[in-house]
Amino acid sequence: MTRTFTGRVVVPGAVKAEALVTQAGFNTLASFQKSFMFGDKSAKCSDQNNADLYGKPMHGKALCLPQTIGSTTGGMILYCAAKLDRHPACLLFSKPIDSLAAAGAILAGVWTDVPMPTIDSLGDEFLEVVKDGMKVTVAEDGTVTVE
Repeated sequence: MTRTFTGRVVVPGAVKAEALVTQAGFNTLASFQKSFMFGDKSAKCSDQNNADLYGKPMHGKALCLPQTIGSTTGGMILYCAAKLDRHPACLLFSKPIDSLAAAGAILAGVWTDVPMPTIDSLGDEFLEVVKDGMKVTVAEDGTVTVE
């Protein structure tokens, strides 16, 4: 079954990737910390408080989440993930994005030329429909197709 959602474009771009889904808030620092410290290029999530993602590789995935939580370093962590080529293929928020995550996603594209399309305000139904492993297509206009 194919479903389409439309959100607000924060960082434009088109991408196809496999979904990685969390229903919990995403702590960027806790999630990427071990990848940065120990050189894990698959960027396995190291946030023990996020049962949905813990131990799962985030690199190259369509990261589907409600919102980010935690440290004020969140934006810089997203930028560093892109700089180290350990970033998700895209960030898909069901809720409005916070300013720190938005800044990180935008700066990653500007300072690294690494595309990390970011769409927010996709709605709660988005996270009810999308499941790990589903194919996600993001269009330049903020349309997200899940199949």
